Amino acid sequence: MTTSTFDAIVVGARAAGAPTAMLLARKGYRALLVDRATFPSDTMSTHLIHAPGMELLQRWGLADRVVASGCPPVTGYRLDVGPFAIAGAPRGTDIAPHAFAPRRIILDAILVEAAAEAGAELREGTSVEGLIVEDGVVRGIRARGRSGASFEERARMVIGADGVHSSVARWVQAPVTHAVPALEALYYAYWSGFPAGGEFQLYQRGERGFGVIPTNDDLTAVVVAWPVDEFDANRKDLLANYLRAFDAEPSLAERARAGRRETRLVGAKMDNFYRRSRGAGWALIGDAGYHKDAVTAQGITDAFRDAELITGALDDAFSGRRSQDDALAEYERTRDRWTRPMFDLTCQLASNDPPSDEEAELFALIASREDASRDFVSVLAGTMPVEAFFDPRNVARYADPSGAQAEVL
Repeated sequence: MTTSTFDAIVVGARAAGAPTAMLLARKGYRALLVDRATFPSDTMSTHLIHAPGMELLQRWGLADRVVASGCPPVTGYRLDVGPFAIAGAPRGTDIAPHAFAPRRIILDAILVEAAAEAGAELREGTSVEGLIVEDGVVRGIRARGRSGASFEERARMVIGADGVHSSVARWVQAPVTHAVPALEALYYAYWSGFPAGGEFQLYQRGERGFGVIPTNDDLTAVVVAWPVDEFDANRKDLLANYLRAFDAEPSLAERARAGRRETRLVGAKMDNFYRRSRGAGWALIGDAGYHKDAVTAQGITDAFRDAELITGALDDAFSGRRSQDDALAEYERTRDRWTRPMFDLTCQLASNDPPSDEEAELFALIASREDASRDFVSVLAGTMPVEAFFDPRNVARYADPSGAQAEVL
């Protein structure tokens, strides 16, 4: 059997894998990108690319393609918990003022096309069936192509970008290093005639959570979440339970009556975990390495950041500037440091637990002030750090009736 040697084989060609293959190829490395899907291809997603993710697309020269798809900008964020709502226009970045929420059938095709344009070799309709491991080091993949023929390919690095149920993670026995049990199950469908007003909207009503996200073709992704302990019971009549949930919020029920559900429901339990994401000849990126509940819709933006981080680490390793172990360890540490505060906040929001008296007082205060509301929605957008917002000195600033500014580190 003829084999060829790549610098990197990327398993999974969606929001984490395709940009990684693209960036490696742009640096002159030989990258193989494989996926069992053929593109364009849809997948479950909360769609939102927050402003920092759009900035990465802009830097990669791909933001214009998303805008040209007709996807509307998301100019406002809203968290409505019933007694009050925190709403506003989050801060953008210097080159990306707004979020966008493209359908994955559009976004992933853009990313895969860009990887191929950069020189990555793309093999669609390819099922990876195992890894080549020699002396404890991952050396490549065993796979089956579109024609059904088996093949092997070898590389200096195999990167698992194959999602929350990653086969690469299973084959290398990547341990879970931190986990919060699934808190809710989430289901969504695309609706027409269900206006979102250009907002990413979150609602909490008792044990039901809702998300409203405007996307391509004048459609809206409408999400319903319920506690994970209702997962099995609600699956027995999934559509009825999804539709019945709207009764918890009259404005949603009214929009549902006026609109039309255009697609079937898609959903899953929302696992929350970090896996060890590097080892001898392998690494994990995107949902394969780290996953959290979709309530804050961080997955795509995080995947883009992973692509840049892992590319920098591998460039250091391949060029000899650092050892592979050191470079990948720094990738993992940096990813965890950047993502952990949002992971914890996301799990808190996903619990749908009634707020304590102290929390209710704080969020009512935030809702009453325009500056505080903008800061909070900027946390959700990733343009204000979680820890900076909840710094006691910053919270004290919101509580100061004079509006005096306090220095926040």
